[in-house]
Amino acid sequence: MPGSTSSWGVAAITLVCLATVAVGALGLRLSRTTSDFYVAGRVVTAGWNASAIGGEYLSAASFLGVAGLVYSLGTHMLWLPVGYTLGYLVLLVLVAAPLRRSGAYTIPDFAEARLQSDRVRRLASLLVVAIGWLYLLPQFQGAGLALRTVTGGSPALGSFIVAVVVFASVAAGGMRSITLVQAMQYWIKLFAIAVPAFVLLWLWARGGQPLPSVSDPAGPFGGALPAYATREHPLYATYSTMLALCFGTMGLPHVLVRFYTNPDGRAARRTTVFVIALLGLFYLFPPVLGMLGRIYLPDLPQDARADSILLLLPSAMVPGMLGDLLSAVLAAGAFAAFLSTASGLTVSVAGVVDQDLFSSRLNRRLGGDLPRRKTFRLACVVAIAIPYAASWLAPSITLADTVGMAFAIAASTFCPLLILGVWWRRLSVAGAAAGLLVGGGLALGATLATFAGVGSSVSGWLPVLLAQPAAWTMPLAFATAVIVSLATPRSVPLNATRVMVRLHAPEEVTGRVGSHGD
Repeated sequence: MPGSTSSWGVAAITLVCLATVAVGALGLRLSRTTSDFYVAGRVVTAGWNASAIGGEYLSAASFLGVAGLVYSLGTHMLWLPVGYTLGYLVLLVLVAAPLRRSGAYTIPDFAEARLQSDRVRRLASLLVVAIGWLYLLPQFQGAGLALRTVTGGSPALGSFIVAVVVFASVAAGGMRSITLVQAMQYWIKLFAIAVPAFVLLWLWARGGQPLPSVSDPAGPFGGALPAYATREHPLYATYSTMLALCFGTMGLPHVLVRFYTNPDGRAARRTTVFVIALLGLFYLFPPVLGMLGRIYLPDLPQDARADSILLLLPSAMVPGMLGDLLSAVLAAGAFAAFLSTASGLTVSVAGVVDQDLFSSRLNRRLGGDLPRRKTFRLACVVAIAIPYAASWLAPSITLADTVGMAFAIAASTFCPLLILGVWWRRLSVAGAAAGLLVGGGLALGATLATFAGVGSSVSGWLPVLLAQPAAWTMPLAFATAVIVSLATPRSVPLNATRVMVRLHAPEEVTGRVGSHGD
């Protein structure tokens, strides 16, 4: 039963954690160079990389949050998983192959290569860290929620387990290690959600229960209410969040770094197509479980959140050993989601912290030459410790809402930088910097204001504009970058045309061009 110790749940979570550490240790044996640590040697095939991307992209918001929102609001929320998947289609069409051809390790690397500016690189580095830390918060919070729901353990223990396992697997072998881990964890997650879904659907059909109220926006809420239900102007909130999901995906640091691991641009495009298929397959199941929750759990237990519906449902439908076993399988999948997403975020944040702080400034300050692996592992500590500590202080906001804020910041910062940087030769250093400052400042300010509860006690536009800012911060960022670039043509990089050729021409052509010095 929820709230009591479950040996099945403990065993399932332990197995996932041990498998993660074991595969991460295997990656240590394969990681020998800096390229292995940051981009897995750039030799990851499309199918393998797609599984790894699916593993890290399907986070706490996907595994638990989507089911919780569908449980709370019915089929009105089915657009959410569609938006998560659609973001990869936008990424495929606009930036996937050019990003791989850029040859960069991270987003700040791309910004510097495209604009030849340390100032823009530093801004991009700060934003990578901010987005990564914000995205890590719900992973730690979700781990605590899952452990408490299934085993009755302390939420603090769940967060600590994720932090320790992620550090062990990332620090062991960097990107080469995490690629193996995340590819494995995608298939763990798919199995862990598909099998219980089929079993519970069969039990529902055999039991002859009526259909749920599939479109009732006033359905059971329980626990923390989603922003879409508690604020005014739900149509604006929906479209703003959809905009963030569609255009924010390309700005997520842990997603973009994956395309640098492909051998070429063609493989990057194939990877994105495979990812769309894998995500579409996974997202069939959370809404089904959320709707079954409306039948069997019309009222959540006291102090439970809607995000926990997926873990509570099996025991509610079939009390006893089978229900406990299904809950344990779902808990294992949930922990795989936390671990894989947190691992990808840690790699991306640690890579930026290492390259832009430790490997240069720390070595200069110490007057020595620290090995690159040591500075990377120090950066991993920073990447994990700060959001882990912040998870204790962050307010109780639903997992999907917190992740949505990270998407909104990414859509308002890196999306304009990448689209204009890839497709517009006249983007200037001043324009890129202004766009990042305006979009990042406004989106981050809105997010911090939401966390602080600004406007939560009043009605009107203010609360929803702060909670879902992408619809106004993203256009302002684009407009700022374009207007400032047109006003500062002298700060357009001199090599802009050469870089554009490299981004859009096939690798074999750019290789020949480079060999002739053009």
